[in-house]
Amino acid sequence: MMCVHDAADWYASADAGDGVTLIHEPYILPFYRCNIWHVKGRDRSLLFDSGLGVVSLSERMPWLRASPLVAIASHTHFDHIGSTHEFDERWVHAAEADILAAPSRERTVADRYATLEMFEKLPPGGFVPAHYRVTPAPATRLVEHGDVVDLGDRVFEVLHVPGHSPGSIALWNAEDRILLSGDSIYDGPLIDDAYHSNTDDYIETLHRLRELPVRVVHGGHFPSFGADRYRELIDEYLAGKRRPGCPGDGAGTSHD
Repeated sequence: MMCVHDAADWYASADAGDGVTLIHEPYILPFYRCNIWHVKGRDRSLLFDSGLGVVSLSERMPWLRASPLVAIASHTHFDHIGSTHEFDERWVHAAEADILAAPSRERTVADRYATLEMFEKLPPGGFVPAHYRVTPAPATRLVEHGDVVDLGDRVFEVLHVPGHSPGSIALWNAEDRILLSGDSIYDGPLIDDAYHSNTDDYIETLHRLRELPVRVVHGGHFPSFGADRYRELIDEYLAGKRRPGCPGDGAGTSHD
């Protein structure tokens, strides 16, 4: 029987450099474990994603409320928005605002992925998959491609990166060449077969992302990486996925 862990150290944090902090839930296995990214700014800070939500993020990490903060959802899958409701300012792409406001198990893919197999240790009180629900967190602002997140001393541009989901976004800081990529690209198996994923959109997104002069990529899962690995990961995906009708590829073929 899996043991139940105390809430006190459910979250861990680590300095990722450049004023970026990684927050994560160490007792969730890596494939399911969302990277929560905090970027400190002069006038306000940003929180990119918020984890599973089975333990209060803001209570366990009270320093998040030490200055004004905007919580931005890279997309609305359950593992990325579980604690978003705890923050007053909540941004999401318009294509997924309805899910953030009314997050069903099906539309957040919790019905598929929120299982006991996610955990190394269970959260306080245990975990019953059929009972798990993301708390609604209606957006206070809808974002689109090209919008800006101004922290006072640094700026991130919103990139619409559909494919994994229709409203997926990444955040790009051109000055320091930092990409907060969400689930559009990370160093692990990319998911393009959720109920609202679109492979053609994913391919187009990765072609566009490949042109960014990145220095460091902080993804939605797994460790961060640099420019060479970034292009390698994109090229590996694109080598196994082609639009129907592309030379040398059959229609709708898949990357195993």
